Amino acid sequence: MNAATIQQNDQSVHQTDLLVIGGGINGTGIARDAAGRGLSVLLCEQEDLASATSSASSKLIHGGLRYLEQYEFRLVREALAEREVLLNIAPHIVRPLRFVLPHDHTLRPVWMIRAGLFLYDHLAKRSARLPGSRHIRLDDDSPFARPMSERIKQGFIYSDCQVDDSRLVVLNAMDAQARGAQILTGTTCTGARIENGRWLVTLQDAAGRHSQVSAKVLVNAAGPWVDNVLKTVRDPDAQPRNHLRLIKGSHLVTRKLYEGDHAYILQNDDKRIVFITPHRDAYSMIGTTDVDFNGDARTAHISEEETDYLLSVVNRYLRQPVQREDIVSSWAGVRPLYDDAQGKAAAVTRDYVFDVSGGQDGEPAMLSIFGGKITTYRKLAEHALEKLQPFLEQGPAWTATAPLPGGQLPNLDPQHYTQQLQARYPWLDAALLARLVAAYGSMTTEIIGDADSVAGLGMHFGHGLYEAEARWLINREWAQSTQDILWRRTRLGLKFSVGQQQTLEHWLIGRTLAATMARNAFFEATPSR
Repeated sequence: MNAATIQQNDQSVHQTDLLVIGGGINGTGIARDAAGRGLSVLLCEQEDLASATSSASSKLIHGGLRYLEQYEFRLVREALAEREVLLNIAPHIVRPLRFVLPHDHTLRPVWMIRAGLFLYDHLAKRSARLPGSRHIRLDDDSPFARPMSERIKQGFIYSDCQVDDSRLVVLNAMDAQARGAQILTGTTCTGARIENGRWLVTLQDAAGRHSQVSAKVLVNAAGPWVDNVLKTVRDPDAQPRNHLRLIKGSHLVTRKLYEGDHAYILQNDDKRIVFITPHRDAYSMIGTTDVDFNGDARTAHISEEETDYLLSVVNRYLRQPVQREDIVSSWAGVRPLYDDAQGKAAAVTRDYVFDVSGGQDGEPAMLSIFGGKITTYRKLAEHALEKLQPFLEQGPAWTATAPLPGGQLPNLDPQHYTQQLQARYPWLDAALLARLVAAYGSMTTEIIGDADSVAGLGMHFGHGLYEAEARWLINREWAQSTQDILWRRTRLGLKFSVGQQQTLEHWLIGRTLAATMARNAFFEATPSR
């Protein structure tokens, strides 16, 4: 079925099977899955795709080693299985990463870590691309040992994966659109009521225009704003059915702290762990914290206390202390977790919980999502569609083997594909080509197009960002601002000077943006009655 516009009371009303509120990883994942099952889908996002929690994660596809201590075996098993799925369907943006776990004898004993890693290796099927865990020495001159404090004598190494989180969101939105879904960024749900057994939802764009959508089912994937949507849809004074607990997780970006492409997972005496991971070649990322949060998630930022905490954990292990002057950037994301009555923020479950209301006595269904991890987003989407089967006629599950856009790489090998393209485009800088493949995979050739020299890529904004790529991001990926392009699509914001950002911003001014055109066409075709 394709989305259609119907006439109702002599006014245009857009009709759809499924209206998804929220353009983070859960919302776009559900939109993609539903569109591929033959449902008509419309997704609205109040800002940009992945503009909140989904671009502020630890950027890992992992089982969650520490969740074993909390007996979250089902969650870890599912996450480990999904790690393998995502490696296969998005090999360009999901990459294997080796983690070094230094052993501190004052914390968990060696036998406990060995047991945990044995479970981690065997809870789900693991391919040869992810070698198993093993014990290592950290008192030698190996690359793993050099950054470590002299007091650290031994440790362990195991496998997980790293991901470009905001690009994962965008790729799901692109595939959803390719399968018939309509994606509207800069569009807010401002109200809803039940009419003729369906939801009649009012949408508002950034210009203040209103439109109405008639939907069989609503999916509330608004993340930190899930309760706000519940109040908008139900009753401003209504109490939410579930308990939402907002937990802030903050990260630091520093100069590169060590040579090598491995990561560290550091234990702390509060039972939490902190990661140090490679970030954009020249940097290291340190995170995360777990702090209760109240307020608007858009204002979330790292506190002085969180900065001190992260630096203290890192400096407990590293030979060369990290100073505040080494910090080049930071961010904070707010996780919308289901409150399972655990006291400490770090102990709150990362599993997802669905709240399904309506669906009988003439009341249409609404599904609200609490919690979840970026690693298990695809499985979450499958489970969400299962929950909605009584209300929507749909096809079978399909996303476990279908590549995301750009993921159609020979032998799932980005490095080999990059070498092939280097032979095809010998004039293209090797570092730039590697970055393009890591972001766009097999779509890289579409960005380069017919160019046969660097000049053919158009204006150069700096650090390998050319006009050809910027136009792709505008026309194909809903980018509308320098923030969208530099911080969520390319991650080049760390390198761009103020002047270079201004040049890019000036270039954007006056250009017709594809996302705005699509939104304009929608609101002009479906005015509010």
